[in-house]
Amino acid sequence: MSILANAASSVSLPAALLGELGAFALAVGFSPVHLGLLFLLLLGPHPLRRGGWFVAGWLFTSVLTVTLLVTIGHGLLLGMEKGSVHRTGLDLLGAGALLALGLRELLGRSAAGDQPPSWTSQLDRFCAMPLPLLLGLSGVLQVISPEDLFLYAKTAGSLLASGLGRGQEALITLLFSLASTVLLLVPFAAVLLLGSDRVLPLLKRAKTWLFERGELIVAGVSLLLAGYLGWQGIDGLLLPMS
Repeated sequence: MSILANAASSVSLPAALLGELGAFALAVGFSPVHLGLLFLLLLGPHPLRRGGWFVAGWLFTSVLTVTLLVTIGHGLLLGMEKGSVHRTGLDLLGAGALLALGLRELLGRSAAGDQPPSWTSQLDRFCAMPLPLLLGLSGVLQVISPEDLFLYAKTAGSLLASGLGRGQEALITLLFSLASTVLLLVPFAAVLLLGSDRVLPLLKRAKTWLFERGELIVAGVSLLLAGYLGWQGIDGLLLPMS
């Protein structure tokens, strides 16, 4: 979120927009599957090369997704102002998707008890894939979930509603994507700057913590964002539709 905030003075963006996009970026960026994959890549052979391509692939996918959605919005002349049909519908659909995700994660975690989440058993198989195939799979997983796609769409909608120029839209798209990459950049930068031997114990503890607590954090963030988008949608319903 601070990455977006630091751009405020240079592009004259409203603080509310920066805060909203920063929250969406962090929510998108906290992906237990991708974080788990990165930890395993950094713990394996050629950690900087494989981990670096993995982080770069995430950044590229994020930039491409938001850019495509903004371009489609401009091409279809979609009105995303507060109170418009498109924005209100997107807010309510996003709230429903995030509410469903949060409840699913909470119920799934309760049912699993002390057992690790089922997706953790697939990570070693994913890491054994050739790097190009792994990067392609990572990109698909990044945008295939409805909740993340809604967050990307909401980000694009906020950019469309802000009335920015195309150059400013491109800059904020890049900043949003960088903010969404922060959680991946931190462990990669630690290995790059400190060396894998010094960071190895921390990576192992972080992986264990992620497998134990990741779903609960996803649930909490999803429910908070569901409440925010639901409030935005209901507020939009009270305004004259455009």
